Amino acid sequence: MSLVREILALFAYAFVFTVGLGALAAAIIFLIDKLQTKHAIRRNYPLIGRFRYVFEDMGSFLRQYFFAMDQEELPFNRADRSWVYRAAKGEDNTVPFGSTRDLRNPGTLIFVNSAYPVLDEEVIPTSEVTVGPNCGRPYTTNRFFHVSAMSYGAISRPAVLALSKGAKKAGCWLNTGEGGLSQYHLAGGADIVFQIGTAKYGVRDTDSTLSEIRLREIANHEQVRMIEIKLSQGAKPGKGGILPGAKVTAEIARIRGIPRGKDSISPNRHVEIRDAGTLLDFVARVRDISGRPTGFKTVFGSYDWFARLLEEVQRRGADSAPDFITIDSGDGGTGAAPMTLLDNVGLPVREALPQAIDMLAEHGLRDRIRVVASGKMITPAGVAAALCAGADFITSARGFMFALGCIQAMKCHKNTCPTGVTTHDKRLQRGLVVSDKAERVARYQQAMEKEVAVIAHSCGVVEPRLLRREHCRVVQANGRSILLSELYPGLAVA
Repeated sequence: MSLVREILALFAYAFVFTVGLGALAAAIIFLIDKLQTKHAIRRNYPLIGRFRYVFEDMGSFLRQYFFAMDQEELPFNRADRSWVYRAAKGEDNTVPFGSTRDLRNPGTLIFVNSAYPVLDEEVIPTSEVTVGPNCGRPYTTNRFFHVSAMSYGAISRPAVLALSKGAKKAGCWLNTGEGGLSQYHLAGGADIVFQIGTAKYGVRDTDSTLSEIRLREIANHEQVRMIEIKLSQGAKPGKGGILPGAKVTAEIARIRGIPRGKDSISPNRHVEIRDAGTLLDFVARVRDISGRPTGFKTVFGSYDWFARLLEEVQRRGADSAPDFITIDSGDGGTGAAPMTLLDNVGLPVREALPQAIDMLAEHGLRDRIRVVASGKMITPAGVAAALCAGADFITSARGFMFALGCIQAMKCHKNTCPTGVTTHDKRLQRGLVVSDKAERVARYQQAMEKEVAVIAHSCGVVEPRLLRREHCRVVQANGRSILLSELYPGLAVA
């Protein structure tokens, strides 16, 4: 009994000591808050006022799990995320009791079902599209949904590995993003689109200009099928990429050719590109060095510059044209971007895409220049609408991040991602098991193409690439819908 009493006494002393220590710490914090002059809430409500910052930080989690309705959360609502999760897990994506989507909201997409939908025996495989047919090594694929640009650095090593392995299994391409080509991109055997950002990571010379030797080394990898020159991206048009120093590890610094632990800030634009002529010159230079189909990625803010570019192509000849363009959306995503640019600069892809397609058609270049659409298209409706508008391919970054397990924690830029997708913290990366997530990546891609085909067959066409603007309606402010072909009537389709 004496031993028990002694143990209880020790616990009591420990408890009193802990409480006393806590009280002392609280008193010190109380005095600090009361005496400081920078924060009004903490000065007026010492200690208690600090909970404001805790609740503010937790706000996104509380809204996501307890308060937000299925269709109201941004940037992606619960209904859309849930569709991706179920698709990636291979679960049944049928739902009961009717749609939770309010079909009266302006911008809502409604596809035009045919009175005579396509029978199963009438379905044909998705047709192939060739990019850069006159190039030394053209690229042909029958997949229309692919992995968008995410650099190693912005996302973690296991995330890149899972995307590479999953993309290979699904037969789609994987875009490296502007952070250079790593062994992890190549490890899965997927087709690679190598992106050259404004800092030219991975292919930069000592003076930060393009290194022809390094570009040729990159292009010699058989998996590297196309080269994409990044002019701008949807989250921050007019500003280069941003990788916080906390995410610049020794390996990432080596791959990019930059100092370890320091913020990686790309220039606003390529120093070689200042107008339509120099853009075409740079495309031609990269294509000549690499032998690969070469295009560029951009966000539209106006259409004048694009018109001048197409006029310059006509003047020089069709062979001078980029082999493809990637049109990113002004509401696109990233791990880090100034809110000013994120919210206020650049046109959404839904508006820019059909306008750009029409301009290509007007200049007789629609078949010469392939079009990739990117930006917030993570469910079949958005992808099908982009095909209706005229896109040849659709890419997604955040959709595949959800397939990897992303929970929209909004911590991408802080190296504290709880699911291991965007962090280089080894402890947090343990949660992302490559073999499991690679399967989810593949299933998500396959489910997307399957469900878009379901929409196409309902609209009366035998494969997704035959979707046209007359197959899609868009709800207007007055609550009525009109055909996409009425909104954008310029494209003539055979």
